[in-house]
Amino acid sequence: MTRTLTITATEVPSGTVLALAGDLHLHTAGQLRDILKKTDLDAGQQLIIDMKALDFCDSSGIAALVAAYRHAQKSRATLALTAPSARLARLLALSGLDRFLALYPTTAEAQAAWTPPSP
Repeated sequence: MTRTLTITATEVPSGTVLALAGDLHLHTAGQLRDILKKTDLDAGQQLIIDMKALDFCDSSGIAALVAAYRHAQKSRATLALTAPSARLARLLALSGLDRFLALYPTTAEAQAAWTPPSP
């Protein structure tokens, strides 16, 4: 198991994409929480967490994803999770988190589903 997590932040028209690579677990979840504190979102924007290169996620990682949801809600923005592995998508469904965490197969699909705020 990879013990590291790499997070790459990219600004896009809908908001911010955080691409995760490696393992999101007890020892790395703090990195995501730290990045969230530095990620400013405006009302109506979208925070996308791209998980296509995420190899592993434990309960601490899931808690960090819930923290991302709360961060977006606090900013009156939305959160989209993209490309979760089948195992992670199943865990989110079994826990009921898929009811309020929007899941998309790709970042492009998440961006396409975003509705810009009215002026």
